[in-house]
Amino acid sequence: MTPLHGKALDEIRVCLDKVRGDEFDAAVAEIAAAGRIALYGVGREGLQIKGLAMRLFHLGLKAAVVGDMTTPPVGPGDLLVVSAGPGDFSTVSALLGVARASGARTLVVTAEPKGAAAAQADLVLTVPAQTMASDQGTAAASVLPMGSLYEGALYVLFEILILSLRDRLDVPPARMRANHTNLE
Repeated sequence: MTPLHGKALDEIRVCLDKVRGDEFDAAVAEIAAAGRIALYGVGREGLQIKGLAMRLFHLGLKAAVVGDMTTPPVGPGDLLVVSAGPGDFSTVSALLGVARASGARTLVVTAEPKGAAAAQADLVLTVPAQTMASDQGTAAASVLPMGSLYEGALYVLFEILILSLRDRLDVPPARMRANHTNLE
């Protein structure tokens, strides 16, 4: 490997070390309490969100990715989780509005806690990392291109979030494994 992998891993560690424990704990509690969980993200953030949805399903939770044909409606007692690393996307804002109008709670994961998406959310989980909104000029500090630091941090953060939920919900690892598809 090149020295770049060490730098990239160090950057992800520094980023995750800055995630606020109170925000993380509130996100875990909100997800654990939700009846149904709908999740949405665009681009590579969307890939991380899909991974989180899969793991929530493995925990036995009712989780679906917005846009899939089997995504149920959300309403009171449900939660919409969206990722908006740079602060907002038009689709994210629209979905937040629909979810809130339907009585669902909303959680925004973002690198920009003062962004438009966060302003609409019930809860915000800040992941302080370089995104496409901050990858040029003097603001660009990551060895990783564009928004990759944010996306890489999401992967690790979401796996830790799943471990916290697993403990909180008392889900044995064997039960998670039993929920994994056998159609691969």
